[in-house]
Amino acid sequence: MTNIKASMAGSVWKIVVSEGDSVETDQDVVILESMKMEIPITAEAGGVVKELKVAEGDFVNEGDVIAIIA
Repeated sequence: MTNIKASMAGSVWKIVVSEGDSVETDQDVVILESMKMEIPITAEAGGVVKELKVAEGDFVNEGDVIAIIA
């Protein structure tokens, strides 16, 4: 299992994948908005999205788990 973590604090602007989706390494999973910039958070490994830990509009801190990929 791989935990996808926020690289910086910000708001979840858009969730690009759904639970059950297959993802590849470096594929966008979530887009954060911070300081009026959009920051894509990508999958560190390929697999299936087992759980999304955030919803659009949520605020996350650096290091928070956004999704779990198995």
